Amino acid sequence: MATRPDRIVVIGAGLGGLAAALRLAHAGCAVTVLDLHQTPGGKARQIDSPAGPVDAGPTVLTLRGVFDDLFEETGARLDDHVVLTAEPLLARHHWPDGASLDLWSDEALNVEAVDALAGAKEADGFRRFSAEARALYAAFDAPVMRAPAPSPFGIARALMGRPGLTPALMPGQTLARRLRRHFADPRLRQLFGRYATYVGGTPARTPALLSLIWQAEAGGVWRVDGGLHALARAIAARAETLGARILYSTTATGIERREGTVTAVETADGTRLPCDAALFNGDPEALRTGMVQGATDAVTPRQARRRSLSASVWAFAAKASGVDLAHHNVFFCADPADEFDPLDRGAPTGAATLYVCAEDRGTGLTPPDLERFEIIMNAPPLPGGAEEEPPTCRFRTFPALARHGLTFTPPPPDSALTTPQGFETLSPGSAGALYGLSPHGMMAAFRRPTARSRIAGLYLAGGGVHPGPGVPMATLSGRHAAAAILSDRPSTSTSRRTATPGGTSTASATTAPAPSASSAS
Repeated sequence: MATRPDRIVVIGAGLGGLAAALRLAHAGCAVTVLDLHQTPGGKARQIDSPAGPVDAGPTVLTLRGVFDDLFEETGARLDDHVVLTAEPLLARHHWPDGASLDLWSDEALNVEAVDALAGAKEADGFRRFSAEARALYAAFDAPVMRAPAPSPFGIARALMGRPGLTPALMPGQTLARRLRRHFADPRLRQLFGRYATYVGGTPARTPALLSLIWQAEAGGVWRVDGGLHALARAIAARAETLGARILYSTTATGIERREGTVTAVETADGTRLPCDAALFNGDPEALRTGMVQGATDAVTPRQARRRSLSASVWAFAAKASGVDLAHHNVFFCADPADEFDPLDRGAPTGAATLYVCAEDRGTGLTPPDLERFEIIMNAPPLPGGAEEEPPTCRFRTFPALARHGLTFTPPPPDSALTTPQGFETLSPGSAGALYGLSPHGMMAAFRRPTARSRIAGLYLAGGGVHPGPGVPMATLSGRHAAAAILSDRPSTSTSRRTATPGGTSTASATTAPAPSASSAS
């Protein structure tokens, strides 16, 4: 006689939680996903504007294969659920001296562009830097990013036969220091040093190993029709098709344990959801500080406290003029020390590098008169980031862009701004940090929690968990979590669930969308 399927409760509908929910539903589990927000995606969110929904979270999609695998391994095709367009122009970069540089997915074009900007010697330096980034990526992809936990032995094996990578891995070898070995031109050091901010760090304190981020981007950038939030919606819809139930506007308040093992998840309206395992897709610090009762011992303080950078983010509609924008654009400040030295002290930046996503521009697009934009400025996490009020942030952002020649009409309202305090509200327990733990220090990757928490039956996913922040990495964390759950549980299902409708998407009428740890990351 058939027995019931394993009951799994996923707390948080960010990309990590959704990816795990989809895999678990495909494996035949009875999956319930809870999220305090009204839509899926966690940080991959949108807000309203006069030109329609505008992304107010991550905008860059790399490592497309992670998402192809997610859909193919759960019986579907990514292209049947979301429209992706490759952007050969990765990003357009501007400096205060009027110089600009386009970077492409074609290395030969990049060599030509760097030569035109800074000369043949710097173009040779770019070739060396790119080759090193490719080798680092190849060496660390399997034993770190794709592995359930980073393995020092796997890393050692991967480095065998690659002695040329050793200098980049020496103690004290930071990204900034390594870039000085490749580039004499300060503009190129500033450009590639910016990749430290992709994981919430600063170039002078982020390990040189993370120059491999350049290879992830050089391998291809895709534009998502409808924004990255559309990708989250597609994953959620596919999970529901396989029977997952997603409850929005629902706050998880507690973990029930019996004999040390998770047995239920409790919600703010008093509902008790019995389960065989639970997955927390949020900032691990929220568990340690008791925002979900009964799980303070899930991670150690060492695994939660050191915070990454936050940001101040504008998301709005306007008419832009003065600069020919690509889809992804970067406007550098004159001296990166003015930006990163205050951030390293936990203070608001003195002069900002500004990222501008022109969401209605790109390959094959003719932008409308009223376009959608997202502007991101690095900021410290709380408490320093709490000082970034709208007038101050506006002063730091739009006059700086105007000095580059870029203006917006009309200027965005204050409601278009999300500060570090706002990100703490959206993802409680995060201190506004967008990338979980700080990446600073050679051992940062080994301090991150992995899928199995210290509590039996409680698992972790999201950007604060191995393999780390970023859209593909958070999605991979969901793969690791689902695999851990399935391998740890003696299956009670008789067969994999067939692809029949059965999920529901409901907003609870009795649970107010108050801040809680069920905000996904």
